[in-house]
Amino acid sequence: MDRREVGGRLIYLPADSSASSEAFLDDVLVGWRRAQITQNFRASTADRRIKLIHRMVDFVGSPPWQWSPHDADEFFAHLRGVRNLSHATIRAYQSDVRLFLEYATNPVYEWNENCGRLFGTVFSQVITEFNRATHVQPNDTQDKRRPFTKAELQQFFDLADLEPERILNSGRKGALAAWRDAVAFKVLYGWGLRAGEGRQLQLVDCSRNARAPGFGEWGLLRIRHGKAMRGSPAKQRTVLTVFDWAAEALEHWVNYGLPRYGQPLADLFPTDRGGVVAGRDLWKRMRNLVDELGFPPGLDLHSLRRAYATHLQTEYGYDLSFVQMQLGHEHAATTSIYTIASPDYRARHLEHVLSNTLRRSVGERDGARGKADDET
Repeated sequence: MDRREVGGRLIYLPADSSASSEAFLDDVLVGWRRAQITQNFRASTADRRIKLIHRMVDFVGSPPWQWSPHDADEFFAHLRGVRNLSHATIRAYQSDVRLFLEYATNPVYEWNENCGRLFGTVFSQVITEFNRATHVQPNDTQDKRRPFTKAELQQFFDLADLEPERILNSGRKGALAAWRDAVAFKVLYGWGLRAGEGRQLQLVDCSRNARAPGFGEWGLLRIRHGKAMRGSPAKQRTVLTVFDWAAEALEHWVNYGLPRYGQPLADLFPTDRGGVVAGRDLWKRMRNLVDELGFPPGLDLHSLRRAYATHLQTEYGYDLSFVQMQLGHEHAATTSIYTIASPDYRARHLEHVLSNTLRRSVGERDGARGKADDET
């Protein structure tokens, strides 16, 4: 296979050998790895995904541009039925294959154009709505729910921010909805809200905080649809803004995102058909992003609220009573359930305690030595 650069484009010329097929696939995978690194995925994540593509090539016995949905069915049926991989792992693997084929078929990279010239066939998507593993229940992480770690949260927000661009580049619809959802996720974490509280926010619920003018019009959020006690109306509360980046994301969405719906709207997170975004749609978006990132199980929409409570105390040093008021909990014991210290925090705290203990012991020893010197 001969590769030549013409007018800034890399052109592949046909060659009759299996080696040319392997070389072309290697080039595509190298390009995909580079694209993933550019998107802020970890190198280990990119390498794991590439390893899966090679694994599927070996199983199917043909390169990806010859794959069909039937090949995908057999491969994942083998992993599920013979290798006994978990349902969540199958979903994550299918997401990896889908992402690879979305990259390979993207006309921006011209892989399909070169593939057709070389082999007379092109890449096509083999992971569809008909063979993609679905969740066995709306939330299959119910028994082991946990908060996001700070590192996971950053990766999740980065990928959510990237999703609208990927949708636009692929020519699909839904970029505005993806942008809306990305901001909704940040609001749920940024103010520690339940999904229902965040979905039903309106513009009138945002206002200034006279004691924190730096947040502008986004210093306070008024929650009108809080969790109600049995037989009582919805509880209301006011949540103070603590993260400037969250206020900036919300302001940017209000100024540039909401106007794209074509009319003045009261709701912060609307749909094209009117009303507010459904919780199941937010969860579906989040589930796909989390699967793509390959995070361990236990994450759901409420994990953003759990992470907020945990990070405020263990990472940012806020008092438990402040976090309790922000979350709208009647009892501090409820808040304490949310706060799960990260390993990094525990290590730092242990180091802090040991250092203080060491300083005290050194001080006491020096004091005793000085007293002994005085007596002699």
